[in-house]
Amino acid sequence: MGIATINPATGETLKTFDPLTDAEIETKLAVAKRAFEQYRQTPLRQRSAWMNEAARILQENKEQFGKLMTQEMGKPLKAAHAETEKCALVCRYYAEHAAEFLADVPASTDASQSFVRYQPMGPILAVMPWNFPFWQVFRFAAPALMAGNVGLLKHASNVPQCAVKIEEIFRQAGFPEGAFQTLLVGADKVAAIVADDRVMAATLTGSEGAGISLASTAGKHLKKTVLELGGSDPFIVLESADLEAAVSTAVAARMLNNGQSCIAAKRFIVVDAIADSFAQRLVEKFQALKIGDPMHPDTDLGPLATPGMLKDLDDLVQECIARGSKVLTGGKPLTDRPGNYYPPTILTDFPPGTPAESEEFFGPVALLFRVANIDEAIARANNIPYGLGASAWTNVEEERDRLINELEAGAVFINGMVKSDPRLPFGGIKRSGYGRELGIQGIHEFVNIKTVWVK
Repeated sequence: MGIATINPATGETLKTFDPLTDAEIETKLAVAKRAFEQYRQTPLRQRSAWMNEAARILQENKEQFGKLMTQEMGKPLKAAHAETEKCALVCRYYAEHAAEFLADVPASTDASQSFVRYQPMGPILAVMPWNFPFWQVFRFAAPALMAGNVGLLKHASNVPQCAVKIEEIFRQAGFPEGAFQTLLVGADKVAAIVADDRVMAATLTGSEGAGISLASTAGKHLKKTVLELGGSDPFIVLESADLEAAVSTAVAARMLNNGQSCIAAKRFIVVDAIADSFAQRLVEKFQALKIGDPMHPDTDLGPLATPGMLKDLDDLVQECIARGSKVLTGGKPLTDRPGNYYPPTILTDFPPGTPAESEEFFGPVALLFRVANIDEAIARANNIPYGLGASAWTNVEEERDRLINELEAGAVFINGMVKSDPRLPFGGIKRSGYGRELGIQGIHEFVNIKTVWVK
């Protein structure tokens, strides 16, 4: 796939880019190394000032940046504006808290003085996806830059204008040349960049296959990685739940970003006693969603990002149907308009062996499972290769405690929708990846945790 902006609502190619040559990549890596040697000496208060300025630029230009995101990957414009604001939030968060997070930590030992010091590592490569084209980058960049590292961004090839704009934002905010650079390259160049001695570590948000590829290369060169991969998050509803709140949140949690989110609720696991009522309400709310031009302020659901994404999603749906699954609403692409549109879809009654048991449905498709009790709900939730997030609904304290302790996920949200928050670590287990972004844990992923002992 070339590096181009192709409007997913129309299929129109808006802008194309030439990928960097090997010589241009070499120049950027050299610039990153030189920049790090100077930038690492920059006082934290100066980094904070620049990061706060980046936040201001984001906040004041959210309409412009939101429109760019929507043009490139199709999310509703109101969601794109919210994404820009969240990027400003993470910049301000690390500008405020980095000094605290990076302060020396004293330890009592046999030395006259001993402590832990956090120091930057160097240039860090970030391989980022298209679904949150600003947020995914800023949640890496804000802690990495505040720690004194410099960033190299290999963004998804269908959001090149977002990638270029993010570099421009950091430069405009005052960060020195080379502190953050965008590399307009294809996936075929990633392995060589990871292998380069000037690149000290890498992080990737994306598919399981992409994560395996990056981690394999990094492992050969003994380099640290953080991976945030796919998810098939459960949304468990038990009998004591506030049903209306659960259903309303279920819609938001499944349709977030046109259904294209790793932490979107995908498997709705509901106890039999309330399953019929839950399903009826969910169908009604799905059918009421407004599908259309993502630039229109009233649109709830825009197109999928690419024709390939549309086909992959529909292939999974059709395989479930062919094996005997029941369609409650939706179930096939919308062909009455241009663009990559798929309607809100609910599937249920899955015979053994359908993709619903093991695959991630990346789009506006809800998989509804009925269970007898909390034991079956937890077993069903955990019976998947992924372990990113989980949402569970109950007003019984004993059930809450079991869900928190027994669900296999990097995050458990009780009576709420799974979301990322700069104040809390974010990441998964099992085939959803490893390592953490955000919180104090996120800034510590890419630092040298140095032990100091003085006598």
